[in-house]
Amino acid sequence: MRNEQEVLRAIEQYSDTVRRICMIHLKNYADTEDIFQTVFLKYVLSSVSFESDEHEKAWFIRVTINACKDLIKSFFRSRTVSLDEVMEQPAELPPDYREVWEAVFSLPQKYRDVIYLHYFEDYTAPQISRILGKNVNTIYTLLTRSRQMLREKLGGDGFES
Repeated sequence: MRNEQEVLRAIEQYSDTVRRICMIHLKNYADTEDIFQTVFLKYVLSSVSFESDEHEKAWFIRVTINACKDLIKSFFRSRTVSLDEVMEQPAELPPDYREVWEAVFSLPQKYRDVIYLHYFEDYTAPQISRILGKNVNTIYTLLTRSRQMLREKLGGDGFES
């Protein structure tokens, strides 16, 4: 079990990342808060020792993605009404970014993950491949395809890679 200072440092350092990943996967503030608590509870109870800050951040990303996938596959979630129609945009986004956020949000999950990790978390393709457990060339392919999809959704050549 971790001490209070470690936990507070981790929450301060990784809370935004965990919340953004949850919003991308779950499209729902209430579920995001549930998974947020779950992830940090796992951290508190975990005895994993991290080799570096990057290792710790990758652990948070992986645990968050897995927790989101578990919730999506859960019995409760499959027996409720979809909230896709009532998706709310994050309040902290400036109006200029709403269109980009919506475009990224509308991508299929596998493309959404790599775009998020590459552009919002500044990971390289080799780092993303380790985090997601996929081949580096697969990550490059997913990035290329997702950029093309975003170009089409956003109307042309305005999207830079």
